Amino acid sequence: MISSLSRRALLAASLGASATAACAPARSATALTVFKTPTCACCTAWIDHMRQAGFTAEITELPNLRSLRTSHGVADDLASCHTALIAGYVLEGHVPAEDVHRLLTERPQAIGLAVPGMPLGSPGMESADGQRDAFETLLILKGGQTRVFAPHAQARG
Repeated sequence: MISSLSRRALLAASLGASATAACAPARSATALTVFKTPTCACCTAWIDHMRQAGFTAEITELPNLRSLRTSHGVADDLASCHTALIAGYVLEGHVPAEDVHRLLTERPQAIGLAVPGMPLGSPGMESADGQRDAFETLLILKGGQTRVFAPHAQARG
């Protein structure tokens, strides 16, 4: 019964967010709907990064994001710790704000952007010693394929 209720709540949240985005043309293109688990501190740090870049964020906490990702066309191998919706696109993981701004300017025919995993030094995953891993922001194409949208080089220490 609990599992069934959780799926129903997730489906209702997902459909509600999609319907709101589709039916609200006056809504700002910088308004994010972020789905995260309740205990994720790096998700909160990513949201802070996005807010500092001029985005607004409505946050919904869910116990599991897999069904949400799947319903928005994000494959398991692209998964990270949070999923966001913005202007008809999905954002998976620690996508840098500048990549989101570019996405919204260029408006490619795509599902959205993903930074799979949780790369060290990506927005929200900064370390105290400034260490960074090289990572790529991927453009998720309709049909599930991906291509590199933006490379992010490792910082030299």
